[in-house]
Amino acid sequence: MILLSTEIVSHYTENMLRSQHFSNAALMRIASYASVATALALITAKLTAWYISDSISILASLIDSSLDLLASLVNLLAIRHALQPADKEHRFGHGKAEPLAALGQSMFITGSAIMLLFQASGRLINPQPLTTGIELGIAVMLFSMLATIGLLFLQRFVIIKTNSSAIRADSLHYRSDLLINFSVIIALFLSHFGLIWLDPLMAIFIAVYVLFSAWRILRDAVDLLMDHEITNKERQQIIQTALTHSQAKGVHDLRTRRSGTTTFIQLHLELDPELSLQQAHDVSVAVSQDIQGLFDEAEVIIHQDPINDQSIEQSPA
Repeated sequence: MILLSTEIVSHYTENMLRSQHFSNAALMRIASYASVATALALITAKLTAWYISDSISILASLIDSSLDLLASLVNLLAIRHALQPADKEHRFGHGKAEPLAALGQSMFITGSAIMLLFQASGRLINPQPLTTGIELGIAVMLFSMLATIGLLFLQRFVIIKTNSSAIRADSLHYRSDLLINFSVIIALFLSHFGLIWLDPLMAIFIAVYVLFSAWRILRDAVDLLMDHEITNKERQQIIQTALTHSQAKGVHDLRTRRSGTTTFIQLHLELDPELSLQQAHDVSVAVSQDIQGLFDEAEVIIHQDPINDQSIEQSPA
């Protein structure tokens, strides 16, 4: 039943988006609003289930969903800011707002995971049997899994199209939620047969997993804020693309970074010193356009250098 519903959600979501010509900005807004709406629905359902069952694992999932909502709201505001065009004070745009939002998310997630560890440890030392609401809890977790799967398909499509770090961080939360919700279902089911220690143990497992997720979000956000280079594979693609032009003799001092959905690329292109200024300019424009074709959004700055023995030793970058 779940697999069938998942296929339906996946097929509907991807076909709907492909049938429309949405811009990157529109796709990111759609994903952000969908994330907030999903988190609100899950919080309402899990709050009801926890109130009736008093399950610590459902409480863990509720806390996780509450932080997902907070993180999604931060994402929504950050994306709205990041998508604003460049202005006089921010000539490179506002793309840094996205990793800043991801950095804030990692802090929120870490705090909730530590709090959950304390609560679950106390319940593990003094376990309490679950007497009511187990069936409702399982039903709510199944509903949560279906809603989360639908959102993940939407987010996956948007990430592929936009390469948004904020949407990727948000998606990481919800991917972990799938494992969390499934684990809670197992814990609730086995608690019905007397394994009451499994409920807090599963909550501890969830807290540790959430801490690991927070670390990954923090690492990626810091890389973007510190202008970390793009991958070596992408750098080699840039160099190879530049050298495919017949007039390009070499490349050195390649520097790259990402800000929001835009990749910034700077390089020195080695050319025949006998070329005229206009010819060198035309070669640079052609190379720049070819490199831009490798990315959805890219700004390329090329400095022309006359080829000499020293530049040959430095090339490639």
